[in-house]
Amino acid sequence: MEPAQPLDHRSWSPRPVETGAAGIGGLIALTLAATSTDAPGQVLFGLAAILLFAIVAADLAFRPRLRADRAGIAVRTFGSRLHLPWGEVSELRVDERSRYGLTTRTLELEAGDTLIVLGRRSLGTDPRDVAAALDEFRRAA
Repeated sequence: MEPAQPLDHRSWSPRPVETGAAGIGGLIALTLAATSTDAPGQVLFGLAAILLFAIVAADLAFRPRLRADRAGIAVRTFGSRLHLPWGEVSELRVDERSRYGLTTRTLELEAGDTLIVLGRRSLGTDPRDVAAALDEFRRAA
């Protein structure tokens, strides 16, 4: 269960457990790269370590990924930091797709020419729950 946050704002970020798991995976890959006697294996483990450490760095640098209050939303991504008042958010929806027996959901926020797509990992929770919370803020604005 998610801890209660004040009603004046809410924020969503990747779960610390997933960030920690990526960090541990990076350490394991780095150790394997350093101890491997196989040159191609060293390269692959080294690349895996770099990728996993980049995920950890992004998780820590872009916290919170999404923040909402009665004034609007703030989104932090690799390419930008957006602050959008509710009046600029033209559409808020959850896109759900099933493929090969797996269902994926993403939160889609549309503001003018900008489309922001955030998945469960970026939000740390089910996008449907985030959409419901955002609807509450939008109605309160």
